This record gives sequence, structure tokens and C-alpha cells, in this order.
Amino acid sequence: MLTARRWLMMLATGVAGAVTLAPAAAVPVAAAAPLAAGVAAAPAYVVNQSQQQVFSMLDVPAAWRMSEGSGVTIAVIDSGVYPYVSDLTGSVILGPDLTGLSTPRSSPHWGEHGTWMASIIAGHGHDGGTAGIIGVAPKAKILSIRVIPDKDDPGYTTYEHEPEQAIQQSLAEGIDYAVQHHAQVISMSIGYSAASAVVREAVQYAYSHGVVLVASSGNSGHDDERTDHNYAPVSFPADYPGVIGVGAVNSAGAPAGFSSNNLSVQVAAPGVRVPAQGRDGLYWTVDGTSPACALVAGIAALIKSRYPNLTPALVLEALTTTAHNRLPGSYNPQTGFGTVDAAAALRFARGLERPRAVRSQVASSTKFGGGPAGVPAAPVPPRGAVDLVLFSMSAIVSLALIVAASMRRPVLRRPRAGAHAACAGPPGHTPPDHQPPGYGPPGYGQPGYGAPGYGAGRPRYPDEAGLPTDTGHGAQGDGWQR
Repeated sequence: MLTARRWLMMLATGVAGAVTLAPAAAVPVAAAAPLAAGVAAAPAYVVNQSQQQVFSMLDVPAAWRMSEGSGVTIAVIDSGVYPYVSDLTGSVILGPDLTGLSTPRSSPHWGEHGTWMASIIAGHGHDGGTAGIIGVAPKAKILSIRVIPDKDDPGYTTYEHEPEQAIQQSLAEGIDYAVQHHAQVISMSIGYSAASAVVREAVQYAYSHGVVLVASSGNSGHDDERTDHNYAPVSFPADYPGVIGVGAVNSAGAPAGFSSNNLSVQVAAPGVRVPAQGRDGLYWTVDGTSPACALVAGIAALIKSRYPNLTPALVLEALTTTAHNRLPGSYNPQTGFGTVDAAAALRFARGLERPRAVRSQVASSTKFGGGPAGVPAAPVPPRGAVDLVLFSMSAIVSLALIVAASMRRPVLRRPRAGAHAACAGPPGHTPPDHQPPGYGPPGYGQPGYGAPGYGAGRPRYPDEAGLPTDTGHGAQGDGWQR
């Protein structure tokens, strides 16, 4: 943990006086430039005072009680990070130089801007931490990826005339390299004036792998060129979806005059007189959205160190939700959702790491519909086991009877209308009540009786198939015809 004595550090004295470097001149459409508006070498007391002020605005000392960035690698995609300065010794991992230039790392103009940014992010001081620059995440590692030269780099003129595709390709390759080498945060204090499909694809690749991307929103606050709503021109990669765009404020918390006001700005951080160590080992104060970006990247590293499973979207939520010093309204294109607060963001992130239980507004004892008492009785009482057995047996017996009845054939059927019922007795016997006309006492030879049978013919039943049916009188005879 960092202690309060670090606030009393004695810093190496740089060149006396303030030597401000001119802002970067206009560059070709696709070319990139470091986004430090100006730098000045400074004596120890100036750097010490500036660092205390910057950390106080961001509440960094309170954040260090929760996280110092241990276990996190921040890729600084910039002009290169010189690994041998006192306040970064042992913290820098050298990555590729993708500029295509031949400038050696030993050149005093190699990695000027990138080294400043790295010290702001992860400087650990020297002499046991009692002197030098302390970064926001002093226990984090820096992965140096060089994609642009500084303006005084011997190869800068060559770089200016590079094809647009080659310049954008180097940034895309740098982002891919950072992801493949397990960086959790990418800091890009650089600005391109044009968008690129290949870079946007690389940004999406990093975002989908859980990498937090942070970029400067630009130093075009004083430019005459304006877009709709008087916005400053956008800067890439800050304007790509998934990248946290950062604006700059001064020591009073007001938007810095040079800071671009456009819709890529999501949060703000101090960007005026921010202390840093240069590749020459001297101490400088730096102006621009570049140092503001580096500070936010450092805070993102604190969050990822403490809560490594947070997605980039949740890290952004922690930063924007807890930001302070907001201008009127919830969002402003100069400072976004406000100036970041490291300690508040860490506290808020704690609740984002695990699912948040939403408290119901209805008491748990509340019973809907009257509770058990409000449930109506069943319309039919439930049957017991005995009832079910009897019901089943009754159903089986009924089914058996139905099957047996359907297999029986009818024996008798109803005779046709007008036919006489069958008469009992032997042949020739006529019941008293059914004697046919002309039937006299005894004898069978009376007219009207034909052969064989009674009178006008014996009734025929339908089931007597094959028997002849008389339809009239036969020859007269004296009885049955044989």
C-alpha cells in the first residue's frame, strides 16, 4: 500500500523555467499525432504540488486503499515507452515497433510522448517510493506498443507520407497484439482524423475479449473548424463504439480550453499541468487530453485489478455513474458525464461484480387472492383408494357385458304387418277364435282351403328361408295334400 509520505517526495529537478512545446501542427487526413497540447520541464516543488492536486481531484489516495493495479497489464499504444527511466524500471514490457521506421530505441527522440503517458499510468517512483512520479496504478505493468513517431523523431517526415492504409493498419495490429498478449486495459493518447474499418474491427475484437479501451477525445477546442451544434471535429479511436473517450479539465474542474467538445467524450480528467517523467529522466508537466486519457486508463486498471471479471461496459458504468463535477444536465460534450472519481468508481464496481438483488416493493408476507383461505373447495371430493378400485371393477364388468351383448344374434323378429301369429296345435287344428271363413264342422274339404296350409296361405316368417309362400287359393281337397 502507498503511504502518506509519498506526498512529500523530493523530485529530481528539471530544467529551470517552463519550456512549452508547440502543439502538433496539422497532419494529413489519416496521420496520427500524440495528443499532448504542451509540456514543460519543471522543478521538483512544481511537480510535487501538481501531482497532489491531480490525485486529490480524482480521490486516488482513497482508491489505493482498495487497489494499486496489481496483476494488470496496460498496453500503451503510442510512440513507444522507454523502459529504463527510474520511475518505470522493471514495469515495462517491450512490444513491437509497428511504425516501419528505423529510428533506434537509443535515440533521444524515440518514445518521448509514450514514456510520459506510461509514468502517469504506472510510475512507481524510486528510492523506495519516496521520490519520483507515482502513477495512478503503481503496481501495474506497461506493455509498450509503438505505432506512431514523435514529431521530432528523425523518421517523422517519412511517416507523414505513408499511405493511409498502412498508418491505420499499424494501429489495428497494435490493438490485436495487446489482446493476444493479455492486456486488460489499452491506453491510446493519440488521435487520427479519419475512421478505419480495420481499426474498428480490431477495437471490436478487443472489446469482445473483455479489454477496456481508453482514448483521448482530441485537442481541437480552439479550432475554427466546427461541425453541427458547434462541435469540434471527432478524433479516432476515441469515437469508435466500445472506446472510452476522455476530455480534459483544468485544476478548477472546468473544461480545458483546448479539449475537444464532441460526442466521443464520455468522462473527463485533469489535463493541465499533469506531472510525468520523460524518457530523458527529467520531470515535466504535461497539458492535453493525452494525460487525461492516461489517468482514466490508470483508474480502469485499478478497477480491473480489484474486479477482474468486470466487462468493459461495467467498467464504463462504474466510471460514469460515480463521476462528479458535472456540468448542467446529465451529459455535456465537453466533459461527458463528469470528472472521474477513482475511489467512488471502485466502491460502485463492487456491486457490479455480483448479481444485484432487487428488493421487492411487496412484503414477503403478502398473500395474493386471500391466501389459502381464498382457495375454493374442490367441486368433487377426492376419491380414496377403495373408491378407485370399486370404480375400476364396475367399469370392467360393464365393458364385458357390452362386448357379450354385441356378439349375440337375434332369434326372432317381428312379423310383417297383417300377418297372423303362429297357431299352436297339430296340423289341421284351428283354434276356436281363429277359424277362417268357410271353415265348417268337421272336415277338411271345405272350399277355400288350399294346399298346403290354412285358407289363403300360411303366414311366412322372414327366418323361414326357402319355404314357398301361397299367394292365392290352391285346388280344393279334403285336407293336407301329400
